[in-house]
Amino acid sequence: MKKLLKSAPVQAALAWLAATYVNLTLRTQSWRVVGDEHLQASLNSPVIAALWHETLATGPAMWQIARKRGLRRSVVVLSSMHRDGKLIGNVMRYLGMELVSGSSSRGGAEAVEALTQALADGKHVAITPDGPRGPRRVAAPGVARLAALTGAPVLPFGVWTSRAITMNTWDKMRFPLPFGRGVLAVGAPMHVTGPWEEALPCIQAAMVEIQDKAAAG
Repeated sequence: MKKLLKSAPVQAALAWLAATYVNLTLRTQSWRVVGDEHLQASLNSPVIAALWHETLATGPAMWQIARKRGLRRSVVVLSSMHRDGKLIGNVMRYLGMELVSGSSSRGGAEAVEALTQALADGKHVAITPDGPRGPRRVAAPGVARLAALTGAPVLPFGVWTSRAITMNTWDKMRFPLPFGRGVLAVGAPMHVTGPWEEALPCIQAAMVEIQDKAAAG
């Protein structure tokens, strides 16, 4: 059974099923947007959208809502090269996003190059700075480094749904249930103009604050 679950056709089918469920479930939520002015201001220029790994199942709501507000740019997602990361990446692909594979330990240089090119091409980039393995809500350097390298601002955002299942995983990922109330909270864009080492704690703090704001409703 484990061998079957690891096969490419089964993984593709699981990704499609998960993407279909997430897409339909998020569309059943009654959404409220906090910080809509930050979302609107970011539609027409590339940003590094940063969310915690725990919100991966609800994060696509950001782009559903942004498209309703006129977003036309592509969204590129960094996907881990780990098997579970590939599955999540394929879910995002079915949800209409482009993928770049890599991590800080494997394929990192290639991933940074691809993300840099995506931003140069005018695309948005979405990153989970505490993925793929944590620690939870601790931002790895990549997000600040990419912002410093490209000049693109980091746009922290958080998502919360009133009806969800909290998974027994390191990130406490919340898997949304249909017909709930949803909150998308978007923070102010953050430009990294100095050393990225100094910016990283500020980015992490802003991400924690915006996710807590989403959860507070």
